[in-house]
Amino acid sequence: MAKVVVVGAGIGGLVSALVLAHHGCEVTLIESAQAPGGKIRQVSVDGVGVDSGPTVFTMRWVFEQMLAELGTSLSDILTLEPLSILARHAWDQSEQRLDLFADTAQTADAIGQFSSPQEARRFLVFCQEAKRLYETLERPYIRSERPTMTSMVNDLGWKGLLNLSRLGPFANLWQSLGRHFHDPRLQQLFGRYATYCGSSPWSAPATLMLVAQVELAGVWSVHGGMKEIANALARLGVQRGVKARYGQRCQKILTQSGRVTGVQLDTGEVIEAPYVVFNGDVNALADSLNQNRNQSRSPPKNQNLERQKRSLSAFTWSLHAKANGFPLVRHNVFFNQDYRREFDDIFQRRQLPSQGTVYVCAQDRTDHGLAHDDQQDPKNQQAIRERLFCLVNAPADGDVHSFSSSEIQACESSSLALMRRCGLDIQFEAHQVVRTLPQDFAGLFPASGGALYGQATHGWMSAFARPSARSPVTGLYTAGGSVHPGPGVPMAAMSGRLAAATLMADLALTKRSHRVVISGGTSTR
Repeated sequence: MAKVVVVGAGIGGLVSALVLAHHGCEVTLIESAQAPGGKIRQVSVDGVGVDSGPTVFTMRWVFEQMLAELGTSLSDILTLEPLSILARHAWDQSEQRLDLFADTAQTADAIGQFSSPQEARRFLVFCQEAKRLYETLERPYIRSERPTMTSMVNDLGWKGLLNLSRLGPFANLWQSLGRHFHDPRLQQLFGRYATYCGSSPWSAPATLMLVAQVELAGVWSVHGGMKEIANALARLGVQRGVKARYGQRCQKILTQSGRVTGVQLDTGEVIEAPYVVFNGDVNALADSLNQNRNQSRSPPKNQNLERQKRSLSAFTWSLHAKANGFPLVRHNVFFNQDYRREFDDIFQRRQLPSQGTVYVCAQDRTDHGLAHDDQQDPKNQQAIRERLFCLVNAPADGDVHSFSSSEIQACESSSLALMRRCGLDIQFEAHQVVRTLPQDFAGLFPASGGALYGQATHGWMSAFARPSARSPVTGLYTAGGSVHPGPGVPMAAMSGRLAAATLMADLALTKRSHRVVISGGTSTR
């Protein structure tokens, strides 16, 4: 029985631990926090818990396939509700709103009324191309442990290469969207998909348009909040034999003669193991390994260069507040007028955006408004407090810069003003809000600088720049949003599956050149 230590109980670590334990490994899971989840976190505000990390659940096939191999299913461990309205969008100083629906034809009708029949037809063509792109890249990239230019060419074949060439793989996302849509508001709306990977639509590759297919294949809300995903996987892991140790931090990863020998906790305790799966920012992994070396650390790299490679961070508000005027659904987006300036502020000027796009997750809302009648005063129809999570993108400089109170106030004021101009008035008192800034995220997630998505997906080669499941150290494997295949709950879960599959392949004495590919795939509408 192979002995494995999994460091970090984020989604990638939980999945790795669960899969490895199911296949007979002796797994110890180490987590510095008191509960599982990693970036999936819930903040207590005014006595209620507010989801304050990932809020969107997609690509459920990733979990369904993994759980089927374990003899269970998502419906056995979670209660999910499909959303008919994927998101509601509003624009500064405009009374028009646009909903994206799970039903593509319904979205096309909405776009036709919002913009023009011609744009509705262009949207349908866009959806066809996004689906074709997703189906082309799913196996050779998303489900493959070690994608390279050579392996991608070999896996894609002539048909796949033709699909990519039609897209224009060297174009950025914004340029590609400009060829699809004539209405700049639609270009802005679908350009936001770059931020799902922590990137700018002016620098992200055109291939990120496949995110549209991911959402159109289904978005769900999770009963009890996103933390229930982590809790359910953690419980299942314990049932399969995972020994979970919370509130214990891994101080360093121990190596000898180029291979892993175990981990040392901050208490000084050493856990010996020939295999370690590290689920955390890869920069933290480098720090942990450096601490184990006898020689002094090498001189630090140019800090500005490293910051430029980081993905987005965020300035967030977790609220238990009153929301008036705007008909909120679960997911809502409020767009500014100068979209380019937002990303120039973040990636070039390294400052909080003067006019940032605001995302609002209204966690007590369904497609039809408030989920419970008792959340509305029946006598005077005045709004009562509900759980809201608001997010504005920010630079990931939390380790080198702490934003001042004046910078914070300016960004918050402009964000609230933008929402008011779109019709939404949020009222709250000091005890009804918890703010989180890049410097706070930098403290929560070591060595990230506050970056929430690992490395920014900028440039067409960025797809091959993320570390794979295998590290250069024998017996050490990586998982999480900063490694392949990238950020997001389903992608982190996939990274955990890939790390476990790669470790098990190595246990079977598979050649190191062998590329692990997870079987199965998505079910599209």
